[in-house]
Amino acid sequence: MSVVSDTETNASDAEKKYSGAKSTASTNLSSLSTRIVRASLKAGRNPADVLLVAISKAHTVERIRETLSAGHRAYGENRIQEALQKWPALKSDYPDAQLHLVGRLQTNKVRDAVALFDVIETLDRPRLAAKLAEEMSRQSRHLPCFIQVNTGEEPQKVGISPKDADLFIQACRVEYGLNIHGLMCIPPRNEESAVHFAFLREIARRNDVASLSMGMSADFETAIELGATHVRLGTAVFGERPIKP
Repeated sequence: MSVVSDTETNASDAEKKYSGAKSTASTNLSSLSTRIVRASLKAGRNPADVLLVAISKAHTVERIRETLSAGHRAYGENRIQEALQKWPALKSDYPDAQLHLVGRLQTNKVRDAVALFDVIETLDRPRLAAKLAEEMSRQSRHLPCFIQVNTGEEPQKVGISPKDADLFIQACRVEYGLNIHGLMCIPPRNEESAVHFAFLREIARRNDVASLSMGMSADFETAIELGATHVRLGTAVFGERPIKP
């Protein structure tokens, strides 16, 4: 008679739950695309102007390949090291895949980031701007950048302060010669996200910035209503992240 511990049973149940979710990633993408279309049309916008960036942090290569096979091409990763382990092979097989860096970028990782990623969404300080400009010139890869704005002015979060945003945008363009494609924000958990989306939209408007990366799985439809051009969806696409050993 075999004896299975509660720990083993729980781990097995979690594994089954995650395994079951694997087959739904492409279905999730289809459902989310429909919701993006509806939200865009409701806001009087062209659905083609909203890009779903699938956040693949902590998800396996197999899960990502499922969505690539389904035709999706825009992804986001938070950590350089994890992205280096997964994406060179994926990009070799799917050269039209577009990879966004959506986590904080340390200056000592700039070389790897410029070589691997196609969009930098987390430009947040002058020293990083200088390093990116230098490395992009060295590699002849002038990537589009989003400036991350700490709209809630939370001390534990990165991002340029809203009061410094205008001058920083100008410096990135003129002093560093960077391609400032958009702005990005992550609203505080305990506040109404719509207020922060509208705030970011106003900063973008007065600085003639075209794109807004805002909205995640819980609030992306609100973000679209308020002008998001990029929505960053992880759980809504891939389900809960797998349990780490």
